[in-house]
Amino acid sequence: MSFQEEAMINCIVRITFILCLIFPGSAFAGVPLETVKGYADKVLDVLRDPALKAEAAKKTKKDKLRAISEKMFDFTELSKRTLAQNWSKFNPEQQKEFVELYTSLLEDAYANKIMAYTDEKMVFSTEVALTEKTVEVRSTVLRKNGDIPIYYRVIMKDGSWRVYDVVVEGVSLISNYRSQFREILANKTPESLLETLRKKVGKA
Repeated sequence: MSFQEEAMINCIVRITFILCLIFPGSAFAGVPLETVKGYADKVLDVLRDPALKAEAAKKTKKDKLRAISEKMFDFTELSKRTLAQNWSKFNPEQQKEFVELYTSLLEDAYANKIMAYTDEKMVFSTEVALTEKTVEVRSTVLRKNGDIPIYYRVIMKDGSWRVYDVVVEGVSLISNYRSQFREILANKTPESLLETLRKKVGKA
């Protein structure tokens, strides 16, 4: 994983935990903000579980965090938007494998990093409608050496809101990976990108 990828995942992980600290008792209320808060609360439950503190329980903790992320994020939407026009270059089988590999890449990094959370403060400012089915939940991390704007982009599908992008200081998760994947696909085939991802997640 590149330094840029590491930094982006680190930010996302820290923000998810911060959500838990600010809204420890949130329930799913159906609106974008409350939905994100609800998922964050579940993350906090896992991190606080005494039965998962031991090193022997590390895998179980990771599995629980992964299960939450699969409900919190719409990885298919995230994949399509990341590849953009290049999505159509993949056949149905390749598209399916790309979603699986990309999901594994993000979830592995997410689960590994979230163990080392910090105790920063975060406040929410507003929700901004992007389209009829997408909303940007705007928030700010308050730090001594400067505030960090964090925006969660969520989409309505099948009656629920799910995260499809996270924007940290103006740089989105989708844009970060899109540029990397676009560079590979400019000169190589979809199969080449899949092989690269297989190696990254240990499925080569």
